[in-house]
Amino acid sequence: MLLTALVIIHHALVTYGAPGGWYYFEKTELVGAVIPMTMAVSVNQSFFMGFFFFLSALFIPGSLKRKGSAVFIKDRFFRLGIPLIYYSLIQATIMNFLVYRYAENHDITFIQFLSGYDGWINVGVLWFVLALLLFTVCYIVWTKIANPDLKDWPLPNLKQILLFAAVLGLITFLTRTVFAVGWVLEPLGFQLGHFPQYISMFIFGSIAAENKWIQQIDQQHYRKLNIFIICMIFIGFPVIFSLKMVFGQPLEWFVGGWHIAALLYAFWEQMIGISIMAALLMLGKNKLNTHSNFMNKMSRCAFAVYILHPLVLVMLSLLLKNWAIDPAVKFLIVAPLGVIVSFLLGFVVVKIPGVNRVV
Repeated sequence: MLLTALVIIHHALVTYGAPGGWYYFEKTELVGAVIPMTMAVSVNQSFFMGFFFFLSALFIPGSLKRKGSAVFIKDRFFRLGIPLIYYSLIQATIMNFLVYRYAENHDITFIQFLSGYDGWINVGVLWFVLALLLFTVCYIVWTKIANPDLKDWPLPNLKQILLFAAVLGLITFLTRTVFAVGWVLEPLGFQLGHFPQYISMFIFGSIAAENKWIQQIDQQHYRKLNIFIICMIFIGFPVIFSLKMVFGQPLEWFVGGWHIAALLYAFWEQMIGISIMAALLMLGKNKLNTHSNFMNKMSRCAFAVYILHPLVLVMLSLLLKNWAIDPAVKFLIVAPLGVIVSFLLGFVVVKIPGVNRVV
């Protein structure tokens, strides 16, 4: 649930000032707003989607053993495939029409828009669902062919985690010499510059499930990570960002290519991202592992919220479009409203008979 809320805030940040791709933009020019927005998006991007893959993979080995390969794959295609089709054919079409009609001020009807529309294959934020489906199929095929033994992997210690993050940073940098951040594999929606982390976290999620890593975590394992994370955010990021501000290095040098800036950014991103994931696992196990009726209901609708939140954000942004106020202020309104309305809508949607079997 908390990760889903972060996704909504992330896309609101991109809407109003931070770099990134989205359906509708209204960028602030206030440097005092752009810098913290960029920092927040960079920190988010360093861990939240990789963490989604890790958490998703945690449940695959057990579910696969209970259901068997055939039933498991059928269930996955049902629960992931239907949202993909819905989003691409219906929701993305509606959002693109709303932006075309009300943001770009084209006075046409929805039917007229459809007559010239060519964006039917548009997975949008559900690239994650498509990638998860692909990773899951690969995992099942791999287990059938190689029959790997994933047991007896000890819980990594702090030094091993940081070493892994450093190596992953180097692999990420090398990947981005070919696939820079922002380059998208269409029509799949994959930003391959981030995939080294996504693939590795899916793999480690499977290993963690087989070896019950979550049950072994206690406060002593990664307690020093908090200081490290704070330093990486408030010291590491400004130092890297200063390369752009002081030396005038273009943004393109940070997102890919054979540049020192790209190497430093990839290294920083993976060091802080992997550290935050480990710290969140410790926090979740020791502090947040409680149950309440409210949290159970919100968690139940999190997948529906993930699917529907782009429509909510686009509609809220368009409603405030003509308000003569700086976009940074609009963010302070749209972000919390987006979280609240998305979860309310998701709560209603999961009550619909038939739909609740999918989401």
